[in-house]
Amino acid sequence: MIAKNRTQRRERGFSLLEMLIVVLIIGVVTGAVLSQLNMAVQRSSAEQTKLDNMQEARDFVDQFFRDINEIGYPNSRMVDTTSASWSPALVTQATYVWASQYINDNRFAIGLVKIDANELRFEADTNGDGNVQSVIYTINGSGTCTLCLQRSQVAKVSGSPLTGQTANWGTEVNDVVNTNPIFTYYKADGTQVTGLPIDISTAAGAATIASVKTIQISLTIRNNAVKDLQSGLPLETGFQGEVSLNNCSMAASGAPMSCQ
Repeated sequence: MIAKNRTQRRERGFSLLEMLIVVLIIGVVTGAVLSQLNMAVQRSSAEQTKLDNMQEARDFVDQFFRDINEIGYPNSRMVDTTSASWSPALVTQATYVWASQYINDNRFAIGLVKIDANELRFEADTNGDGNVQSVIYTINGSGTCTLCLQRSQVAKVSGSPLTGQTANWGTEVNDVVNTNPIFTYYKADGTQVTGLPIDISTAAGAATIASVKTIQISLTIRNNAVKDLQSGLPLETGFQGEVSLNNCSMAASGAPMSCQ
C-alpha cells in the first residue's frame, strides 16, 4: 500500500503553480534576451549609419584634397604669353588691374577666386587633361538642401573667374552642421586669414588670396533621425583635414603664392 502511494506521487507531475512559475521564468528570460537583441540591432544600425556618414565625408574630403592639389594649374607663368602664335588670341581683362591680365582666358587657372567660412571657389585642372575647371564648394549651392555641402565643377569659359562662370552641382555631403567654419585658411607665414569673405574683386582681397598657403576643412555631420543609445542625442560624425596649395596664384603680384 505504501509503495502504491509513492508511485502515484511520482506519476502526478507538476502542479499548476509550478507550471506558472516555469512559464514566468521563461518569459522573463525571453524578454531579457529579446531586449538585448533589440538593443544590439539598434546599436548596429546606429554604428552603420555613423560608418556611412564617415565614409561619405571621407570620399568628399578626398575629392576636395585632389582638387586643392591642382589649384592654379595651368597658369600664365608656364607659357610664353608674348608669342603671336596663340589661336585663338589670348583673352585679356582690365577690370581687376591688380591681377594678371589673362585671368579671364579659359586656358589659364587664376587659382583661388573666393574664400569664406562655408564657401570656396577656385580654378584648376581637376581632370588632369590640361583643361581648366571652375570649382565651387559651398553650403546649399543649389538652393534645394540647406544642410548639404555641395560641389560644382564646370569647364571654365572665357570670362571673369568671379562673376562669369556658371555652376553645376554634383557630389554632396548631407546633414552638415554649419554653425562652425567648414573652411579655415592660413597664410604662408602660418597666420590665420580673417575678415572673411574675401575674393579677387579688390586689390587687398586679391593680395590676401594670393597669400593663402594652407586650407583646413572641418566637417560635422548630424543625423537627427538616428539617436545615440546612451545619450539619446542625434548621432554626430566629425572629420578634419588640412592641405597645402602647391600651385601659384594669378590674383595679385608680390604675395607669397603669386606667380606674376
